[in-house]
Amino acid sequence: MRLSEKGSVLRRSACYPPRVSESELSSSFLIAMPQLQDPNFRRSVVLLVQHGDDGTFGLVLNRPVELKVLNLCASLDVSWQGDPDENIHWGGPVQPTTGWALFDDALSLSSDDEDVTALSDGLYFGGSLSVLRSVAETPPVHLRLFLGYAGWGPGQLERELSEGAWLLAPLKCDLVFGAPPESMWENVVRHLGVDPATLVATRGVH
Repeated sequence: MRLSEKGSVLRRSACYPPRVSESELSSSFLIAMPQLQDPNFRRSVVLLVQHGDDGTFGLVLNRPVELKVLNLCASLDVSWQGDPDENIHWGGPVQPTTGWALFDDALSLSSDDEDVTALSDGLYFGGSLSVLRSVAETPPVHLRLFLGYAGWGPGQLERELSEGAWLLAPLKCDLVFGAPPESMWENVVRHLGVDPATLVATRGVH
């Protein structure tokens, strides 16, 4: 197991088509539409962490796996002081040995830690071993650790949005940590004021 190397997750390439702005996609939810049958993403909720010229980086939020945080930390010689039954989450199919953290409190970390990004008020993201050591030693109230990520090349996500594969929704921090994985998809859809049973296949950005 290894944690990510800073700056290595996205490869620079040509610019994406300007159909959806960077501000619209960064720190948002992607909700898989019912016609998206790829087993990696069926009924998934993805947190979009980064979107730009290099492509798009996100984390699947509702796929816990049968791997304990305690065991992962032990394999990295990191002392885990949190719940021994806490599970790792599957962040996506890309680079499954890279690790990432989402948490709600950065007070225990250095205020100038370049490995921590504030995605929203009360939601922080990190992917370095030093961040893992910090949150493992003093776990925040809300913490999710992930292996792997969901990645799109330049323009790829915009094409999938235009084909109607995804529903775009604003980020709700309380749903990141508060919605059970098995019901997160329905909860996020309902927060848009939409009955999940009424979702139908359509084209275009929603």
